[in-house]
Amino acid sequence: MSNVNPSPDPYTPESTTAAGHPGADATPPATRVGTVVWGLIVMALAALIVIAQLGVVTLNGTYVLIGLMIGAGAALVIGGLLSARKRDNERTTGKS
Repeated sequence: MSNVNPSPDPYTPESTTAAGHPGADATPPATRVGTVVWGLIVMALAALIVIAQLGVVTLNGTYVLIGLMIGAGAALVIGGLLSARKRDNERTTGKS
């Protein structure tokens, strides 16, 4: 009996098989719409707080929250539609 294994181990970094590098040819994941929208909400709130502290304008908290929720909802819907449209144009690989 020999201790030599004729097939390379797919889990070692020295392996030259495709199984050793899962996803090597895959594209990086796209930016998620929700992450961008939440970032914009936080930045908008920070800007509104700075403006209110400078005394440039007096803000009503209820109106600010309503405006932010309407803007965030619109951004999520538009971003989701654009993402779905982009996804529909890509080639399919035949895999589920």
